[in-house]
Amino acid sequence: MSWPIRILTTLVILAAIAACGQQATQQQPKAEGRPLASVPSANRANYFKALPPMTIDAKKAYVAAITTSKGNITVSLDASAAPQTVNNFVFLANQGFYDGLTFHRVEPGFVIQGGDPLGKGNGGPGYTIPAEIKLPHVEGAIAMARLPDQVNPKRESSGSQFYITLAATPFLDGAYTAFGKVTSGMDVVKKIAVGDVIQKVVISNQ
Repeated sequence: MSWPIRILTTLVILAAIAACGQQATQQQPKAEGRPLASVPSANRANYFKALPPMTIDAKKAYVAAITTSKGNITVSLDASAAPQTVNNFVFLANQGFYDGLTFHRVEPGFVIQGGDPLGKGNGGPGYTIPAEIKLPHVEGAIAMARLPDQVNPKRESSGSQFYITLAATPFLDGAYTAFGKVTSGMDVVKKIAVGDVIQKVVISNQ
């Protein structure tokens, strides 16, 4: 496949993912621990009314330990480059939002994608995230999906759907918000298939 065709194909693939900007009808959970882990996946769609308030320290190093049905993936999150995106990912992970969701899209040699409570590519938490487009798409980059420019000129990110690149994809630079990269478990990333489960995402910081 020639590069021009591949670029067009891959951009269409990501652009087709819904950013899930519908207004939510439920309140934010008040329970301690991981309250959404016990909520059926589909019921997490549009659960929130707005982007969570900023609670992280952008000067700290945050790490996401993603446990999957294929093994463990460790991701370093760059809060200095994408503070709102990292804050949101940390918030959802701590709520248990990602627990039990699946990877609904896998494009060999390109990306794996998950974080949709509906498992179809058109679900999210009920809000979008302002664009923070700075980091490059190296192999193992973690970034947020979004709606295409035609309906999303500000390039706001999906509230929960993320993808991990299986190879360097510089043609996505300047178009999507990357917010970290895989530091271990890239072999697991490359084994992920459609339907594999995100068992838990646990956040730590230094």
